[in-house]
Amino acid sequence: MASSDPAPDSAAPRRPRRLLTQNREMRAIGVYNWTLPAWAGRLPDGRTYNTCPSAGICRQVCYARHGTYLWPTVRAKHQANLMFVLDDPAGWEQAMLAELAAPKFRGRFVRVHDSGDFFSDDYTRSWLRIMRSAPDVTFYAYTKEIRRFRWLIEPDPPENFLWVYSYGGTQDAQIDATTDRVADVFPNEQAIAEAGWSSQEASDLLAVLGPRLVGVPANRIPHFLRRLHGRRFSQWQAEVDAERDAHQGTGRVRSITSAPSRRRRDGRGTGTHAA
Repeated sequence: MASSDPAPDSAAPRRPRRLLTQNREMRAIGVYNWTLPAWAGRLPDGRTYNTCPSAGICRQVCYARHGTYLWPTVRAKHQANLMFVLDDPAGWEQAMLAELAAPKFRGRFVRVHDSGDFFSDDYTRSWLRIMRSAPDVTFYAYTKEIRRFRWLIEPDPPENFLWVYSYGGTQDAQIDATTDRVADVFPNEQAIAEAGWSSQEASDLLAVLGPRLVGVPANRIPHFLRRLHGRRFSQWQAEVDAERDAHQGTGRVRSITSAPSRRRRDGRGTGTHAA
């Protein structure tokens, strides 16, 4: 006898069983990871997305648009994460909190976005609620969403959230390298040392636990290195910005952020943070 129940929707997206994962590098330092698909694309249902709305030159040499990130199973996992966030934000938030409640996360670090970024205010607010509800976990992130962080996070950040502003985005001019914790991608380790910056190559956690000026050696992908052409991300982005301004004929000088945030005044953005 045929069932009277409606047939399952074979097109419905399957939600990921685990939200937080570890790749080999993150496992070595005890860090868990949350990932979205990088930059812009199209979901299986036809919707377009942009998870890195402030990406600049970085999108031309993005490690998350290369290699294993392009494998169908990996891409499907990242897209499933994004669809969960978009289609059921409250359910995603509760699922994340339920997962973080497991004893294995107590005292651990979670990197928010191995790829992707804080793409909207609502999504960012969801993460802030998650962080405040999981005080035994320390969260950290690289971000190019400078303006969003200035007004939405810096005035009252969760105590267990550390972040670093990274160069290579369309908001680079909003970064104040004299006070902010910042990361720049360099051609190699020698260039980092010559600039007087501190490399995070030994551990990704050094981006938020080490000295304030963070140097990241470029991925050794030949065609990416050719595009970088011996420059730092900040230098390459500045060239692009200057060319755009010259083309537009503005001749305007971009202002840098004004008064230091409470986070910087309190010194929380410049010192080390014990695990």
